[in-house]
Amino acid sequence: MSGIYTVQFNGVAITTQQDLFELVAASGKPIVLLAFGLSQTTELGDAQEEQLLILLKSGQSTSGSGGSAPTPVPTDSSGIAASFTAEVNNTTKASTGTIVTHKPYAWNVRAPLDIVFTEQEQLVMAAGRRMTIELASTPNDSITCNGYAVVQEIG
Repeated sequence: MSGIYTVQFNGVAITTQQDLFELVAASGKPIVLLAFGLSQTTELGDAQEEQLLILLKSGQSTSGSGGSAPTPVPTDSSGIAASFTAEVNNTTKASTGTIVTHKPYAWNVRAPLDIVFTEQEQLVMAAGRRMTIELASTPNDSITCNGYAVVQEIG
């Protein structure tokens, strides 16, 4: 199916709250968040177990900063570039404007967090709108994380 992309980060040392993903729909092309996942490779023992708060938000009018801007990768072989923009690991979180929290998740870092939305649960962002998947709690110590988001572009 065309118009579906993955955005990812790998092996990132996280020590502070941040926007793990910031996704902004292009003008005239809404986006749909189909799934996302998080995992880590450093917190391996019971004594290191943590529950971290992950928030799915939308409506920020100002972008975060301090991260990177990976290129969304199409899931089909067409190679058609995405129109939406993506940023990962922004240590200064997106802010201002009317911010809405859609869903909270508690991530036990000893196990991967994989969220796949049903059609009724999918979050649709109108053209030009911003959504974030935010780490809203501070890890006790540095954790090396990986993450992905699956995004469909409509139009």
